[in-house]
Amino acid sequence: MHPSNRSRKRSADRANSAGSPPETPHIAFLRAPVRSKRIAPIGDRIRAATYNVHRWTGINGRSKPDPRRAEAVIGELGADVIALQEVIRPSGAGDDPLVAIADRLGFHVTFAATRTHRRGELGNAILSRWPIEGVWVIDLTSSRLEKRLAVAAQVRCGEKVLEVVATHLSLADLSRRRQVRAILDHPRIQEGPALLLGDMNAWRRCRATRALNDELRSHNNRSWPPSFPAVKPVFALDRVYGRGVEFTGIAAHNTSAARRASDHLPVIAGVKISR
Repeated sequence: MHPSNRSRKRSADRANSAGSPPETPHIAFLRAPVRSKRIAPIGDRIRAATYNVHRWTGINGRSKPDPRRAEAVIGELGADVIALQEVIRPSGAGDDPLVAIADRLGFHVTFAATRTHRRGELGNAILSRWPIEGVWVIDLTSSRLEKRLAVAAQVRCGEKVLEVVATHLSLADLSRRRQVRAILDHPRIQEGPALLLGDMNAWRRCRATRALNDELRSHNNRSWPPSFPAVKPVFALDRVYGRGVEFTGIAAHNTSAARRASDHLPVIAGVKISR
């Protein structure tokens, strides 16, 4: 989300949290696809992506939620692991669009809820071609008004294990710096191979992004690909970092479908896993 939307988002957060007890970010579910199929072991090279799906509401956030738009874009990516932010799923009875997308596209999926939204649970998800062996959550909440988390999935196929961490960081510089430090200091990301993917809200250079650039491996391009706003990208908010890996390329996925499905473009990276 661009900083110009900060006040509107804070007001919405106050309205959603008023009169409700504090919530704790938590793992909501871990699920394999309905129809599992044989897959090759994790190789030396994979494709990883991050995508803020904007609560399924399209580019302006005011359209009727339509998860099929985001599903079409996810299908275009051809990625092996994908981090999703601003995912909405029903907290009670009703069809779960995230589960439906994972089943139709053949992904294992885990979802961690950041907070309750008026349409259900809001949070981050990880999709993986390979089975997810374990899941953990870091609560990155810095105030009652802004719930944040990082969710990680341990992905295994054959002898290789990959830690995939998905997050959506704060708009505020100080909170974002603390959140980055909590992620970098966590033991599960201390050893490779590991990927950190997400909406870093890195709309300008700050101490948080300097720490990420200094302590994790990033791509070899001269600059990050802009991914926001989707119609005419200017800000490089969505990023991919790693430890124990090398990146063979990174780009925003700028297609007509992606420009309609969300206010963010997906970012996809080629990843070479170190032996």
